[in-house]
Amino acid sequence: MFICHYLTFSKNIKPLSVNEVWKGKRFKTEKYKQYENTLLWLLPKIKIPEPPYEIHFKFGFSNSLSDWDNPVKPTQDILSKKYGFNDKLIRKAIVETEIVKKGSEYIEFGIRRIG
Repeated sequence: MFICHYLTFSKNIKPLSVNEVWKGKRFKTEKYKQYENTLLWLLPKIKIPEPPYEIHFKFGFSNSLSDWDNPVKPTQDILSKKYGFNDKLIRKAIVETEIVKKGSEYIEFGIRRIG
């Protein structure tokens, strides 16, 4: 069997949007509303550069079964709300995760102009 150490793949197929995945209207949960309010309050007041953007996320999960991409969109939406930018202007993203002890979960992010 051939072992591939790095795979690249390209096909002309339109990527499916999260908006196209679910049927009907989705509603924010109370847990999300509380998370959003907490993050909006905790995030520092900063001025971000002009677009286009590269964003770097690092998430500390206490559950080893957590999917790396689950917190990206909600966190990204909150950042765009706090800092007044349209997340469609993010052209590159880097996402890292690590497993931490329960109670030590965290979010880190960085955003910069590219181009």
